[in-house]
Amino acid sequence: MGAPAYGWLLLIYVSVLFCGSYFIRMGFFMKSVCSAKTDEKIIALSFDDGPVAEKTSVILDILKEHQAEAAFFCIGKKMAANESVSKRIPQEGHIIGNHSFSHHRFFDLFSSRRMLQEMQDTSRICKNSTGLSPRFFRPPYGVTNPNLKKAVFRGGLISIGWSIRSFDTIIKNEDRLINRLLNRLKPGAILLLHDAPEVTSRILPQLLKNIGEKGYRIVRLDKMINLNPYD
Repeated sequence: MGAPAYGWLLLIYVSVLFCGSYFIRMGFFMKSVCSAKTDEKIIALSFDDGPVAEKTSVILDILKEHQAEAAFFCIGKKMAANESVSKRIPQEGHIIGNHSFSHHRFFDLFSSRRMLQEMQDTSRICKNSTGLSPRFFRPPYGVTNPNLKKAVFRGGLISIGWSIRSFDTIIKNEDRLINRLLNRLKPGAILLLHDAPEVTSRILPQLLKNIGEKGYRIVRLDKMINLNPYD
């Protein structure tokens, strides 16, 4: 086999590793729950990267008005800084998931020990604030690798992904964002949204209305996938 062939094989190998790391639904390095197996027209909402004081509060107000339950994957350091909002999440019928302590941009390069420490620190903060210790963990940026697999296993956590990514941190046009989400709805879907973008809170009332008009019912994540969210 000549050098060009080895070059192509290396490129393919690196591409597979990249895709396996960055596309959580592939389950390349570890298994993550990204949807529910059902024919029933039910979906689950999830919000990442909070709590963010007023912004998460606005999301909670909208969900309360529409009697919708969601999962909030929270960052430990933000929970520590926004304890009252952290408490409000489970008080209003939602669940809290672990989203690491720092959500560091290089989290996927951490050792498994450091990853586990971040998970444990977040669980401790959540326990101190709410009395609840999350079992659900969503990897920062949805990136997985062997170190993360080891940390999740050692922490006794369940990796949670998504089947519909909103890109609400990038898309600012409200109609485009709503259409993106509605056009991808399927039974058992898990929607990924974020607390902080203003566009998310602006579209949320209309999104909830449109989901119902399409015959779907919003079910809390743990109930949809039939797994206990806390230790």
